[in-house]
Amino acid sequence: MRSCVNKGFYDYFREIDADLFCVQETKLQEGQIELDLGDAYQQYWNYAEKKGYSGTAVFTKVTPRSVRYGLEEESEPEGRIITLEFDSFYLVTVYTPNAKRDLSRLAYRLEWEERFRKYVLGLDAKKPVIICGDLNVAHQEIDLKNAKGNRGNSGFTEEEREKMTLLLDSGFTDSFRYLYPDRTDAYSWWSNMPGVRERNVGWRIDYFLVSSRLRPAILEARIDSHIFGSDHCPILLEMKDF
Repeated sequence: MRSCVNKGFYDYFREIDADLFCVQETKLQEGQIELDLGDAYQQYWNYAEKKGYSGTAVFTKVTPRSVRYGLEEESEPEGRIITLEFDSFYLVTVYTPNAKRDLSRLAYRLEWEERFRKYVLGLDAKKPVIICGDLNVAHQEIDLKNAKGNRGNSGFTEEEREKMTLLLDSGFTDSFRYLYPDRTDAYSWWSNMPGVRERNVGWRIDYFLVSSRLRPAILEARIDSHIFGSDHCPILLEMKDF
């Protein structure tokens, strides 16, 4: 986050003028940054205990009815989730654990995914849910450039993809694929290796998922791949009142 503010973050933030703005992998501790977002926005941060690691944030124009940090407990050491409750829906910003290149954290990742699914289903039983986050998985072959070469790699293992399928089958919709089921070369993350982004050798691992009953309210789901400043690019969801 500290790097992004020097690479055009404020310009994009003001241009978008979003009602709700979510950030994942802030890599911050409390007091390390003071964002000047104007009086219109309230800021909510969930910091990881480990310095320079993980972390999430939400900036909102609308005062939430309640704010929760973590899953079952009120806090969690990696700062991966913030839930804001509004009158007609919940917003969950999430940074899903990475399985690591050697898959040493895959078992933890899968267990965490199951807890997350149960958590959002509990919310969904009360009111609709909008999930915004880096889910660290390319769900289908269309969601990354080199599906064959990456099969079994972190972020494209059968186990991770199956967890995503299970979450969607539990009553959630991938807003981008709902509107654009066949769109190719639409990615939100690129490796920092030289030339990769220029050749658009990417992955779509950032999502807006919505409770499936909100499908009629989806107006637009967009990937702003022209915005630099990070190895990820911003994604946008526009909805009508529901």
